[in-house]
Order: sequence, then structure tokens, then C-alpha cells
Amino acid sequence: MRVLVIEDHAELAETVALGLQREGMAVDVALDGAAGLRQAAVYDYDVIVLDRRPAGGARRSRVRNPARAGRPRPSADADGVGRH
Repeated sequence: MRVLVIEDHAELAETVALGLQREGMAVDVALDGAAGLRQAAVYDYDVIVLDRRPAGGARRSRVRNPARAGRPRPSADADGVGRH
């Protein structure tokens, strides 16, 4: 499974990526929304983990349905809601 993590906090992005890699997934990280959109348009990801408000302005709807891809992709919003 190939996963794209879009998260503007580098340490959090690396932590998420390492956890997914330990589960056997191939993971790419984009540190802002614009980079994430470029990667989503080029590579065929099975899942995209998206910061709710990434730097660079990627919106969930744009990432799920990039113009080049002919199919929507599952995505999971990542945010700090509920953290203490």
C-alpha cells in the first residue's frame, strides 16, 4: 500500500510516516499542501493522510480528486483536536 502524508509539522509527519512504514506501507511525506497536491497528481496513492489545514492550502476535495487521477482516493484528516 502506498500512502501520502501531508503535514506541515515535520516531526509529526516523520512520526506518522515511521509508524506506517513499520506496518509495511510505502510512505511519502509532503510538508505543505502545494507539494502534496503535486505528489497526488503524479503518483497513484492508495490513501492520503491530510492535515486539516496544511500550509500551502491543499483542500481535502482537491487532494481526493486530482485532475490527473480518474478515481477518488480514501483520505484521513489529521488534526490536533482532542490532544492534551
